[in-house]
Amino acid sequence: MAAEDADTATFEDIDWDAQGISTLGVSRAGLAELLSYLGLIVAFVYDYTWNTGPLVFRWDVLSVEWLFIGTLIAIVFHAVIPLSQKPRLRAFYWQRFKKNQVAVVALGWLAVMFVVGVLGPLLIDPPTTQFTNQSVPPVGMSTTVGGVVKTGTWQYPLGTSAKGQGILTLVVYGMRVSMEVGLIATIFSVIIGSAVGAVAAFATSVGRGRIDELLMRYVDVQSVFPDFMLLLLLTYLFGSELWMIILLFGFFSWEGIARTVRGEALQRASEEYITAAEASGANMLYIVRQHLIPNSANSIIISATVGIPGFILGEASLAFLGFSDPTTYSWGRTIAAGQVNLASAWWIATIPGVFLFLTVLSFYYVGESLRDAMDPRQEVDGGGGL
Repeated sequence: MAAEDADTATFEDIDWDAQGISTLGVSRAGLAELLSYLGLIVAFVYDYTWNTGPLVFRWDVLSVEWLFIGTLIAIVFHAVIPLSQKPRLRAFYWQRFKKNQVAVVALGWLAVMFVVGVLGPLLIDPPTTQFTNQSVPPVGMSTTVGGVVKTGTWQYPLGTSAKGQGILTLVVYGMRVSMEVGLIATIFSVIIGSAVGAVAAFATSVGRGRIDELLMRYVDVQSVFPDFMLLLLLTYLFGSELWMIILLFGFFSWEGIARTVRGEALQRASEEYITAAEASGANMLYIVRQHLIPNSANSIIISATVGIPGFILGEASLAFLGFSDPTTYSWGRTIAAGQVNLASAWWIATIPGVFLFLTVLSFYYVGESLRDAMDPRQEVDGGGGL
């Protein structure tokens, strides 16, 4: 069929048998992503099998950081690259998003947090205990601790903890922990929720309602289950390493995304392009991966962005209660350590608490503004602007 004829062809005019849909084909971007993951696996095996020192410069990559790198690869190939290939769509969303000026400021804050959280620990030495610098106040302030007058210096611009650790260093390392928790757990919840929701919707559309019923009843059970209590129990029984806490967050927090994707996919499962794909021999996996999930991307992005602050707060709560990994410098752990000295050294708990509050609030603002910008059911002129 000529190009000019293809532009005006109707559904009935196309010879679908001649289209040759391949359910095993891999695009260039997909191949590049696959190679990136293979390279990551090779580096991981090398680091844990033969390497005895820092893998990159002085960076000794931990288990959770390998997951974080894999998460960044997924974000690049499924968010950054697709947006870069659609400048008109990107400009349209940005025009609607920036109407909410608070959300723009919040996005800038999160960008700074991400860059500092990723690069900061590579440039700054980990916090060290120095009892000669206990409870030093922020620069420009003086206080009396244990009968000793202490004055803040630029060596520790945000002061020190009761162990003499710099609050600024603790905050920077806490940024990475928060980004790791929020992004990794979100990726896992998106993968599981999107797959479950799309499969349930497609099963209903092809007359396999029992699969949909089984999947959604499990979603209902998980929705009413006290996740936080289960997390406390599991971390108490099997340890509190950060990577395990993150995976538990991801595996027990996907039901909202599953419902969202199922609702979106049900609206599209009976459309003509799905019928055409089925008639051309495409299986369920191909239709779910190539059609139903991509066409639900807007709702997935919105749900994921709104869910990130919940994961960050969840980890901070576990750390505050003492159930987190003691080897990580979480904001929640720093806040818990500082509450004992809140009257005499308020900055220990307050400064990390302010960073936690602003980060969670920023994610909520960005998520709501994304909902206004990307949800076609919102008003044409967008919403949420200030």
